[in-house]
Amino acid sequence: MSQVEESIEVRVPVHTAYNQWTQFESFPEFMDGVERIEQRTDTLTHWVTKVGGQAREFDAEITEQVPDERVAWTTVGGEARQAGVVTFHRIQDDTTKVMLQMDFDPSGVAETVGDKLGFVKRQVSGDLRRFKEFMEARGAETGAWRGQV
Repeated sequence: MSQVEESIEVRVPVHTAYNQWTQFESFPEFMDGVERIEQRTDTLTHWVTKVGGQAREFDAEITEQVPDERVAWTTVGGEARQAGVVTFHRIQDDTTKVMLQMDFDPSGVAETVGDKLGFVKRQVSGDLRRFKEFMEARGAETGAWRGQV
């Protein structure tokens, strides 16, 4: 298993950052390589991705969700093996630190080499940067799910 940890400060309140993160179907707007996400139940999502020319489909289960604090997941089927958590930390009333921690299992030679060269770390860093730009440009979330898992 490989691991990546990245964080970024976003100039929106904690509830705004958290609310947007619960809108999984909007992830393709700021996550490079994510083509589509379908929210199938409150806790199950289906992902269609294409990263580095490799197309993948998988399901992810939300294993923990605490409003304004954290969203944790693990893959439960398909072509990817990963688990992670995103946490939200109040820096100031209008600034949130978003921290992503993820464990993943690269499959095949290309993914293993890409992991060793830091591709996944750069991908996560870029996705968080685009999330920041998306949120700061909008100033508001596109929706929210405030349930707890």
